Amino acid sequence: MIRLNNGFQLLFNLLWWMPVFYQYQRQAGLSDSQIFGIQSVYYVAFCLLEIPTGFIADRIGQRRCMQLGAAVMTAANLLPVASPSFAGFMAHFLAIAAARSLVSGASSAYLYEYLHEHGANAHYVQAEGTARALGLWAKIACWPLVGVLMHVRHEAPYVLTALSTLGSLACAAALPAIAAPLRGGAHPPAERGGPLVSARQAVKVLGTSRSLGPLMVQGVAVFTLARICQVNLFQPLLLEKNLPVADHGAVLSAMTVAEAVGSARTGWLRSRLSDTTAVTVLSVVMALTLAATTLSGSPGTILWLCVFAAAAGLAYPVQRNLINAAIPPTPYRATLLSVESIVDRGVCALVALAVGAYLAADRLDALLVHAAVGTCLLLLVVGVVLGRLRRDGVRPARRSALIRRDGRARRPDPGVEDAEGAGGCDHGGA
Repeated sequence: MIRLNNGFQLLFNLLWWMPVFYQYQRQAGLSDSQIFGIQSVYYVAFCLLEIPTGFIADRIGQRRCMQLGAAVMTAANLLPVASPSFAGFMAHFLAIAAARSLVSGASSAYLYEYLHEHGANAHYVQAEGTARALGLWAKIACWPLVGVLMHVRHEAPYVLTALSTLGSLACAAALPAIAAPLRGGAHPPAERGGPLVSARQAVKVLGTSRSLGPLMVQGVAVFTLARICQVNLFQPLLLEKNLPVADHGAVLSAMTVAEAVGSARTGWLRSRLSDTTAVTVLSVVMALTLAATTLSGSPGTILWLCVFAAAAGLAYPVQRNLINAAIPPTPYRATLLSVESIVDRGVCALVALAVGAYLAADRLDALLVHAAVGTCLLLLVVGVVLGRLRRDGVRPARRSALIRRDGRARRPDPGVEDAEGAGGCDHGGA
């Protein structure tokens, strides 16, 4: 199952057209305003589709949802070939938003529940990290070939992407079914109803796990820093350091290598720190490395960006494990993961507005320092909240274990213990 999941993640996310899609659309006759207008619609659609697709995954099953997402992604990548126009590219990105929304929560939920069913939770973080690392290495190997392939056959990047996603569909079809939702007793089935019913039930589940909310907020720091740095600040930061545009691709490749190495080496950090501590430490490292670029020249900035990428690679699989472990037994796991995705992207949208204001005022250095300070303050608050939850939840559980009025210890909120226990360490978190 892990090998099939690795193949699915690698092929589903291998977008051959990524380095050339701007040029491809320009050659098709689209203006800059049309190209970036399509991107704006894409991000809004991605956010709006998260809850309905999470509901679909919880209703029809995560594995079937992954198959549906791969099928939609395959069709989406043939649209620019069939219709290289504004309407064709708009439909292309809307279909991609639907496909990625179908897979975003379902794939993580499937991997976690399948391993949990077979008593193999310890493999989850490494499985997530390896899948992410393989996908990154594939991009490093394939993206340099796209320009040459595009000269040989203009539509090649989109045709190759469609073939890759067709391969991901084959991997998803071969994935084994989950016989029981959770080991040790199945949770009740999802209530009948639409996405709003599913969303309400997911919010109720969110309220039963006291640690899930703070852990989601902790994850916002990782996702927002990575997204803003790699998408919004990457080129402005390098241009600020007078690094030629021709060298930006090499820097991005170096960062991708660093992230791939980090994603594949999560076990090294987890053997030394609990999961919550690891995510907090890595988030602080990411924030401080961005701030450190304000004092560095071009070589130093490249080094700090590679450290940033390695920390992000280490943090992602561990943070995914924390969230999944904090979700109590429920048929709404994919919906809850979609809720977290909406929160992450909503914060990114707000931060992107702030980034635009800072850059318009030519205050990039101030932005990086303020982002580091804000991240550290946010993590401090989350650490205090999680610490209080452990003191309020774990200690009463130990007292009840000594009293044993009914012969069994009363278990507190599963999220508090599971979030820490997932790290495989006895010491406390952040």
